[in-house]
Amino acid sequence: MALTLYNKKRNFDETSEPSGKLKKSASKLEFVVQRHKASRLHYDFRLEMNGVLKSWAVPKGPSLNPRDKRLAMMVEDHPYDYKNFKGVIPEGNYGAGIVEIWDSGTYADLENSPKETAEKKLKAGLKAGNLKVQLFGKKLKGEFALVKLKGKEDNSWLLIKHNDTYAVDADYNSEEVTPWNSPINKWLAENQVKKPSKKKLIPVPTQNLDRKLERFIKPMLASETEEAFDDDEWLFEIKWDGYRAICEKNKNGILLYSRNGLNFLPKYPVVADQLRNIREDVIIDGEIVVVNDEGQPEFQLLQHYSENKDRPIRYYIFDLLKLNKHDTTGLSLLERKELLQKIIPENEVIKYADHILEHGKSFFKVSEEKNLEGILAKKTTSKYYPGRRTPDWLKIKHHKTQEAIIAGYTEPAGGRKYFGALILAIKNGKELKYIGHTGTGFNYSSLKEMYETLQPLVQEKSPFGEKIKTNMPVTWVKPELICEVKYSEITADGKLRHPVYLHLREDKNVDEVKMTNNKPVKLKVKKDTPGKIVEKNIPTETEKTFTFGKSKVNVTNLNKVFFPGDGVTKGDVINYYISMSRYILPYLEGRPESLLRNPNGIHSKGFFQKDAAGAAPAFVKHQKVFSESTKKQIDYIVCDNEATLTYLNNLGCIEFNPWHSTVEDLNMPDYLIIDIDPSEKNTFQQVIEVANVVKQVLDKAGAISYCKTSGASGIHVYVPTAKKYTYDQVKDFAYIISILASDELKGFTTLERNLQKRGHSHIYMDYLQNRKGQTISAVYSLRPKDGATVSTPLLWKEVKTGLTPRDFTIHNIEARIKKTGDIFKGVLGKGIDLQKCLKKLGA
Repeated sequence: MALTLYNKKRNFDETSEPSGKLKKSASKLEFVVQRHKASRLHYDFRLEMNGVLKSWAVPKGPSLNPRDKRLAMMVEDHPYDYKNFKGVIPEGNYGAGIVEIWDSGTYADLENSPKETAEKKLKAGLKAGNLKVQLFGKKLKGEFALVKLKGKEDNSWLLIKHNDTYAVDADYNSEEVTPWNSPINKWLAENQVKKPSKKKLIPVPTQNLDRKLERFIKPMLASETEEAFDDDEWLFEIKWDGYRAICEKNKNGILLYSRNGLNFLPKYPVVADQLRNIREDVIIDGEIVVVNDEGQPEFQLLQHYSENKDRPIRYYIFDLLKLNKHDTTGLSLLERKELLQKIIPENEVIKYADHILEHGKSFFKVSEEKNLEGILAKKTTSKYYPGRRTPDWLKIKHHKTQEAIIAGYTEPAGGRKYFGALILAIKNGKELKYIGHTGTGFNYSSLKEMYETLQPLVQEKSPFGEKIKTNMPVTWVKPELICEVKYSEITADGKLRHPVYLHLREDKNVDEVKMTNNKPVKLKVKKDTPGKIVEKNIPTETEKTFTFGKSKVNVTNLNKVFFPGDGVTKGDVINYYISMSRYILPYLEGRPESLLRNPNGIHSKGFFQKDAAGAAPAFVKHQKVFSESTKKQIDYIVCDNEATLTYLNNLGCIEFNPWHSTVEDLNMPDYLIIDIDPSEKNTFQQVIEVANVVKQVLDKAGAISYCKTSGASGIHVYVPTAKKYTYDQVKDFAYIISILASDELKGFTTLERNLQKRGHSHIYMDYLQNRKGQTISAVYSLRPKDGATVSTPLLWKEVKTGLTPRDFTIHNIEARIKKTGDIFKGVLGKGIDLQKCLKKLGA
């Protein structure tokens, strides 16, 4: 029996260790790392396999640095229930000492196979002496290998981290990521063995530290209000998009921690180094941010700072709680800030957070233009109340946001990977309350990262006391992770409408995740409307009238879900096109539209409609074109303005498909298109390769080119022709380019249009798009595909390995274009000289 040796070594009348019995987990394989103070301190690494825990003693503990090859001595199998064991093994018993759980979670083979298949592969790897696994723990994440040493003792192995996204370059010491007040550390302290100090925390070059201080100061918090205001008794500051951080600096050292006491020193040593330049003993309050290329705070960069250490980090300090031995919390805010400004040795890291007086409206408008999170309004006479939320400080945000506890995730649908939506909750007393779910706000990589983060928390039982209804099966998780979402409104029954995932909040505590106050603080506005109470009720909208100048568009069913796997509604689609109208309209204006309508969402059958102008309102422009195939006039809609965009969205137009020519001259296109269209067995890497070869041929011809993702699986290459040539001339040139490019890529490209003839492993280079009446999805157009992807312009330097169309969605294109500008506008610019191009190609 596999556990015979284990049972033989133990006296279960004396030890509380579980007796040896075969047992298996219900769904996913589990692992545990136990820190064990016996005759010497070591770590026990255990993997569930065939009803037992395969076990290795690792003297130095696991490492996340691939350079480290940690000796792992294989020991007897332990029972499955040992994964939960922690406590004291009495003197006189085998392994006498203290055992604590250092890390735990689930694990799989490298292919993440189903449990039964994974166990077979893992058993074979164990037998071969080369066991490779994926760990989904709290500390240990990613791929590891256990390699048996040849020529050594039978039980000698090495534990090695693979070089993946979870690997670190810095030295890794398991002891330094162990809570300082763990049971073993307390014993070491009581027995005069040195342990980490409570007061002086030293930075260490490791990741994922979860040390929490025993004593810390909770910062003062702001209430919410909806509108900016002007008032000479208030000052206004930028609301930074980062981590709130309190710093205590004195002769004993420096503390830097989150609003809940999470130690920030190991994560942000650059900030700690600069704080040492403050001469006085102080307690200060501020916000840590990391800035992007535009010099603006970006929370994602901060959250993944270990991977973005080349980015500038800032600590914006806005309040002073103590100066030398004097408590300053009873002073007015203006007095505190005046003292603060004098003692901050400002540099590239530490910044005094300045403010403006009185003019909140204009300040809010500027913050909106700069795409900042919002502003804070603070009464100039306000005192500092640690841990309290008061109406003396107010936050005014551009978007409504809510912290939410992740309670589970649904199965993905369609082509989506990993999961469909996160199940969201808040604390309602001691219970969890369901507040909705969100599948939007993710790209492919963040879906994968979230899925892997959730795996160690998977549990069988729902954490809710009530039954939660979902459209897809749910995997429940321990309610430990907190995320932040933005939303449009809160319904009468307390659910979030249109929640969009933003990021995780490691600095927040589960117990404080309550619903955002839906009723704003009442303010007596002194300017313009003396004595008026500023208070708005949020309507629950299913219908709305949009006004664009003199044009009004009535829209219905705003809450209808168009993208079920992503939770994107009709209202979200309309808002997207309104926000992007100034970018997409130049590529639609004057062009007949072939309408692709999906009135019931992307998973219901859509249909094309060309002759659609007859029932359109007066503000919609149209163009009649005689059709040779039907022998009649077709009245096309022409989308020239925001009102028409919204009208077409209301008809169910998720995607826009304009002609390549305008009503100015329908026979002369503005550009040439080569549609690089893969078959089902082609990879996107092959699409990238074809696009770059097409560019090389065009470069040789002296023809400037632009490209965009199709929003599905291909790439569209454009060449401006500026109405100088007919469709036939443009099509012939596109054919020549395609022939020359295809000659370079004979293995997997074709010019054969017929699907059956070209097979399933050849990329079709579609030059026939260049015909009168042909249409293709417009740049910046949403596509009716899972993921709510957008046809997105690319710089040619971006067309390389790692590019995926799934990274460009309804949620991030607006932010991208604010950084890049419209890099596609040259398509409508000066056209090529076709004769010169042909001459350069020798055609």
